[in-house]
Amino acid sequence: MTHNRQLTVLFVPESAYGPTNNCVGIADVLRRRGHRVVFAAEASWKGKLTVLGFEEDLVDLAPPAEGADRGQDPGQFWKDFVRDTAPEFRKPTIQQLETWIRPVWEELIAGARYCEPQLKEIIARARPDVIVEDNVVAFPALLTAGVPFVRINSCNPLEIKSPTVPPAFSGYPAADRTGWAAFRAEYNRTHRELWTSFNAWVVEQGAPPLSDLEFIHESRTTNLYVYPEAADYPRELGPTWRRLDSCVRETDTGSFDVPPGEGALIYFSLGSLGSADVELMRRIIGVLAKTPHRYVVSMGPLHEEIELAANMTGAAFLPQTSVLPHVDLVITHGGNNTTTESLHFGKPMVLLPLFWDQYDNAQRMDELGFGVRLDPYRCTAGELTTAVDRLLTDTALRTRLSATGSEIRGRDGLRTAADAIERSAEATGLRSRAPR
Repeated sequence: MTHNRQLTVLFVPESAYGPTNNCVGIADVLRRRGHRVVFAAEASWKGKLTVLGFEEDLVDLAPPAEGADRGQDPGQFWKDFVRDTAPEFRKPTIQQLETWIRPVWEELIAGARYCEPQLKEIIARARPDVIVEDNVVAFPALLTAGVPFVRINSCNPLEIKSPTVPPAFSGYPAADRTGWAAFRAEYNRTHRELWTSFNAWVVEQGAPPLSDLEFIHESRTTNLYVYPEAADYPRELGPTWRRLDSCVRETDTGSFDVPPGEGALIYFSLGSLGSADVELMRRIIGVLAKTPHRYVVSMGPLHEEIELAANMTGAAFLPQTSVLPHVDLVITHGGNNTTTESLHFGKPMVLLPLFWDQYDNAQRMDELGFGVRLDPYRCTAGELTTAVDRLLTDTALRTRLSATGSEIRGRDGLRTAADAIERSAEATGLRSRAPR
């Protein structure tokens, strides 16, 4: 799609790598089409986005600590949060609603409240034609700016709720409704008061009220979610929703040299947050060290505390989209980015879910036969290595995934998203743009 005027597009991603990288991929397409792209990213992303050709106008989600450097590792708050609360991940998902899921919402809401004045100032400076949010929590300033608002859901699609699909965060099967009602009732019990308070504040800021028990608005015109059709849930979504089969950024510039040696090549990553559980990383590395395969390991922010085995190579962070095309198998936490990128490149997965959307993605890949779900804390060494070997030798699955990946790539989610954002601005931008 070719747009007849330069737009200013303001992206507001969640601080974690997944949503920010998702936005980077789409924003890069828009930038190359001649549009001005501004990121209202969390402060720890300082300098990480300008090198990609974007403008940064950063926000603090909490009062900066005395002497803090805005150039700290991106998403450092959430890495620390995960590290300190990792014991919660050993609990059944229904128990995590009170001790993990609600505290996450509390932190997200606190950040939204704190940065509301900053976002208003950023909008006044940037004067965007369209605002794009990839987050799970509402920022009222984005709804009251007087310009088109586009929502991206780059977590798993169960967060777009429906009575015909399992409850988000549960990891429950799609074909068995046992426990669905109890999980939803517990979510209501643990979150009703928090939602009521947040919704009242959102309305006080001049934004529309939130839907019941939802912490973010839908766009009235353009809502995008990232999940391949081959893995999506059978249900009807409203006319404003559009699926992106994948959203794989083209900005990874790091080179990847395939490590020498024989045996299958396997990528192991628990994500930038999950890898903060150093004890778990060490345990899995110890199991994989005894296999005949080669491994590329994303070691994460605490990489200095992790020692790789002789059959492994790795780094704190890797250009994941450059690595995935070369591997035979992915061992992953099941975050939505890694899950959809693995399918994009046609790779089977062993999934070790830790929190949030990861249980749902792991369950979905397992029940569709695209991978094997295991409990990262309770699976035995034998269960892990058996799953690895079974997936590596399943030629029918590899053929199926190769075809699936080709289909996903052909749908070009990046440009589909960029087109939708341009159309959103074109449809209403001239009538409702903020004064210049």
